[in-house]
Amino acid sequence: MLGRFAHGDAGSAVAARACEDALAAVGATHLRHRSVLGLSGGERQRILIARALAQDTPVLLLDEPLNHLDVRHQLDLLRLLRATTKTTVTAIHDIDLAAQSCDRLVLLDGGRVAAAGTPAEVLTADRIGEVYGVRPVIAAGSSGPPRIRFEL
Repeated sequence: MLGRFAHGDAGSAVAARACEDALAAVGATHLRHRSVLGLSGGERQRILIARALAQDTPVLLLDEPLNHLDVRHQLDLLRLLRATTKTTVTAIHDIDLAAQSCDRLVLLDGGRVAAAGTPAEVLTADRIGEVYGVRPVIAAGSSGPPRIRFEL
């Protein structure tokens, strides 16, 4: 319900529907009556994302929304964000997940833009090496974004 504060409709049927829809979208309806203090890190993260969705804004700004989520919930969230009609700006540190789930990327190096564009334009082996000091193995997909992995 905190997501509805700006609308001034907390407690209304519209707010209740927005909150239920947001909880369902992140697979957390079973958590609706639990205190946030008793939730795991992943459950708490999903509730925070539901709160952002309940705000019903045209733009979502998400800082590390995959933090504390297991692989299934990471993928579910990325699918949800891709399916939304909202403009979504997301900080993601997993380069491969960013490449697979984002239309456009901005790669930062020390707080400055190192590159911006499509995943294929931004995520080159040389650029990743320059920014992170590691050498990736990049598989260029013929019909999709590049796949990036790192060897130990």
